[in-house]
Amino acid sequence: MKKHPAPILLALSLLLAPTTYAADPSYQLTRTIPAGGDGGWDYLTVDATARRLYVSRSTRVAVLNADSGAPEGEIPNTEGVHGIALAPDLGRGFTSNGRANTITIFDSKTLATLGTVKVTGENPDAILYDPSSRRVFTFNGRTANVTAVEAATGAVAGTIAVGGKPEFAVTDLAGRVYVNIEDKNEVVALNAKTLQVEARWPLTGCDAPTGLAIDVKSRRLFAGCGNQVLAVLSAADGHVVAKLPIGKGIDAVVFDSEANLVFSSNGDGTLTVVHEDSPDAFRVVQNLPTKEGARTMALDTKTHAIFLAAARFEPAPPASAENPRPRRKMVAGSFEILVAAPAAK
Repeated sequence: MKKHPAPILLALSLLLAPTTYAADPSYQLTRTIPAGGDGGWDYLTVDATARRLYVSRSTRVAVLNADSGAPEGEIPNTEGVHGIALAPDLGRGFTSNGRANTITIFDSKTLATLGTVKVTGENPDAILYDPSSRRVFTFNGRTANVTAVEAATGAVAGTIAVGGKPEFAVTDLAGRVYVNIEDKNEVVALNAKTLQVEARWPLTGCDAPTGLAIDVKSRRLFAGCGNQVLAVLSAADGHVVAKLPIGKGIDAVVFDSEANLVFSSNGDGTLTVVHEDSPDAFRVVQNLPTKEGARTMALDTKTHAIFLAAARFEPAPPASAENPRPRRKMVAGSFEILVAAPAAK
């Protein structure tokens, strides 16, 4: 038998060896922050530098210390508030007030209100600050459009029709803004400077996309879909790269660029964790039990912790002709923030 030189044997052994991974990340619920108070909630936002957690609470934004959970103040008079966006370079923050159809501008250090802007649509839901254009964008669910506002002055820069109900949005930090269109099953790419629609990409196999996150480095978008799918697509041309299974009742998606992890917070009481092995390869590495209804979240980029909002609810009342789809009432004082963090190695 002919002997193989050592280098050839080594190459063959590497080719035949099974694929192995470093220890996959594992998250666990580490604490609960009792937040109480009346009213529903929507988006959460973390200021990792200032160590603050912003929580939308119907008519106000509660501000908590991200480390201790202690209250640090609130931003009042935000009727129907959905989201909170921060502009660190300007020392400003912005809230989207869905019932008032306004933006509240506040000082991100003192939390004092600096002004109010009337948006050019109805029910501003998601809100985003794009540092490349220094503009704030509200995504107006009832009027299928987007309002662009100059962050430094509060002046309205323009309006963009997007042809459907806009949901979560992200920026690539280089002049492009992406938004899920929930009722059209597509992603729309916007030019943040010209305020034009640059592309529309269908999300085949993705129903009712809501949450959206981005890996700026690999140019990948992560769309959370109502049919329990996380769709991964190219931010360059929109082609779908992968589809991953997630929990039921998705709302938010976030991406941790240091850990290469995608998180999906699901209303069924799970947090799906997906690892990005490469720009074209993804794996579900964990489905962490949380609490029913914990479907909105925010990432702390300093500690890698995930904050999720949840509450207890009373049983739904019987349906009636006047109220065929009755809503469950939140148990008073039960609102809380769950904290999921990487498990100690």
